[in-house]
Amino acid sequence: MVNKYKFSDSQLISDYLKGDEFCLEILIKRHKQKLYNFIYSKILDRDLTEDVFQDTFIKVIRTLKLGNYNEEGKFVSWVMRIAHNLVIDHFRKNKRLQKFQSSDSFDIFSVLKDNSLDAEDNLIKNQIDNDVRDLIELLPADQKEVLVYRFYNDLSFKEISNKTGVSINTSLGRMRYALINLRSIISKKNISLTR
Repeated sequence: MVNKYKFSDSQLISDYLKGDEFCLEILIKRHKQKLYNFIYSKILDRDLTEDVFQDTFIKVIRTLKLGNYNEEGKFVSWVMRIAHNLVIDHFRKNKRLQKFQSSDSFDIFSVLKDNSLDAEDNLIKNQIDNDVRDLIELLPADQKEVLVYRFYNDLSFKEISNKTGVSINTSLGRMRYALINLRSIISKKNISLTR
C-alpha cells in the first residue's frame, strides 16, 4: 500500500483532482497548524479563526475543482494568500462607519450620496438574489440548511454545528457539496449570475 503522507503537495493535488478525496485531507492536516496560527495572529478570536480557516478551504476546494489552480508557487503560499484575503474581507465587512465631528469646516455633501443612480444596479442585484434563492431550494435539505445558516444568517460553522447537531467537519462537508451542487445546477441550466 502506498503511503501518501510522503507525497509532495503537488502530487497530492494531482491525485485529489483525479478523485482521491483522502489527498485533500492530508493537505489540510499537513498545513493546518501553520494556517490556523497565521489567521489567529491577525484576528485574535478562536471562533472567527475557525470560520476563516473553514472558508479558506472551501475556496481552495472550489478553485481546485474549477481547474483554476496553477502551481506558480508553493501550495501553502497560495493557501496563505487566500486566507489573508479572507481576513481582509472580514475586517472590511465589519468596519464601522466613521463618526463625523461637528465643526465649521464640516461639509454635509462630502458624506451624502445620490442613491437614485444605483436603481438599476439594485434591480439587477435583487433579481440575482431571487435567482440564487430559487437555486438553493433545489438542494437537498441538509445542504440547504447549512448554506442558509452560513450565508443568510451569518452563523459560524461552530454555531451551525450546534444548531444542526452534527460535527463542524460534517457541516463543512455539507457546505462543500451544496456549493458543488449549485455550480452543477447553474452549469446545466446555463444561468448567469453576474451583473
